[in-house]
Amino acid sequence: MTRDRITMTQRGYDKLLETLHYLKTTKREEISENMGRAIEDGDLRESAAYDEARMQQSENEARIAELESQLERALIIEEDASGGAGLGARVRVKDAKGKEHHFELVGTYEVDVLKGKISDASPIGKALSGKKAGEKVTVQLPKGTAEFEILSVDYA
Repeated sequence: MTRDRITMTQRGYDKLLETLHYLKTTKREEISENMGRAIEDGDLRESAAYDEARMQQSENEARIAELESQLERALIIEEDASGGAGLGARVRVKDAKGKEHHFELVGTYEVDVLKGKISDASPIGKALSGKKAGEKVTVQLPKGTAEFEILSVDYA
């Protein structure tokens, strides 16, 4: 069985590595300390603190396995402004009302909508892909159609 490759930027890959390191070191140590304190307190059959620490350990190990799988399947996309907006691009647009929006096109596993990081596979991401400053795009969104004029495409 071959597993699908995951496209991401170098920044996204580095962030996953950083998170994985934190979970394997700091977070594991915190959980271990919590388990140790719960064990010292006595009867583990009725210890909510021990049960909580075991649950945290299980969740942490599952997240570690998930991140390792993602990193294993990662395909880092080079950022190149010559072809217009693509993975890793920071795109500044203006909507029909004149309001500016800033988006960064990222891989699916890097999405953080609150920070303006949208998937290149999202409706807006697809519409912006390959486009350059000065072009206009129309995007079909759940609440209707939105039009954007691309003001700039930059790679940092």
